[in-house]
Amino acid sequence: MTTFPIGLEPRCFALVPAAGVGSRSGADRPKQYVPLAGRAMIAHTLAALAGVPRIEATLVVLSDEDDQFDTAVPGFEGDRGWVARCGGATRAETVANGLQVLRERGVQPHDWVLVHDAARCLIRPEWIERLIEACDPDEVGGLLALPVADTLKDGCSDAGANASANANANANAASARVAGTVDRRGKWAAQTPQMFRWGLLAPALAQGVDGITDEASAVEALGHRPLLVEASMENFKVTYPADFALAERLLRSRS
Repeated sequence: MTTFPIGLEPRCFALVPAAGVGSRSGADRPKQYVPLAGRAMIAHTLAALAGVPRIEATLVVLSDEDDQFDTAVPGFEGDRGWVARCGGATRAETVANGLQVLRERGVQPHDWVLVHDAARCLIRPEWIERLIEACDPDEVGGLLALPVADTLKDGCSDAGANASANANANANAASARVAGTVDRRGKWAAQTPQMFRWGLLAPALAQGVDGITDEASAVEALGHRPLLVEASMENFKVTYPADFALAERLLRSRS
């Protein structure tokens, strides 16, 4: 159990789901352990969270087969650093399992939980503090997000009538065509952290995790409208091979 005092004032806790294998990254290991600017990706993420005074503790949820975390982030576990090896098959399952661990450690229904992607290693403490300040008085909570600036295209498979025309095309090229243009007005790209009270997020995820890609979508499914807090495009999720080089350059530019 946590030794933090329990009172009426909501506290903030962070939860980092890190049980994935990063299959899209092309890396030779789970992407959260790929070294960037001299440290494992997840070490940068956790350092930023540790730099936020309002966050009482951070729980990292790992796969039960994980054998790299202790080497990647030595000395993490302590009063403000918690680890649980109870990751699920999906992100939503991992977060749901982590929420139960937080409850066992004394987190109360009215306390805030900030769920953050391990792969958003460029997050800055001041961005997290901006989210906390915006959501603290809100009934629902919210998330960092970025208004969409690019023109959005709806894509469809390039098959059927187009097959003969593409017979000589590069076999490695993406086979898709524009099906239409999506109105970008009012569209936001969701980021993390996503900040909700334990007592709202846990029941939201308990409703079922099929099709749930982030915490906000689970909360939305209950009829709530999370707050959108504008963030930086630098807070991108390292996913594809080219992302690693960009993240490396940005992290080194900060030192």
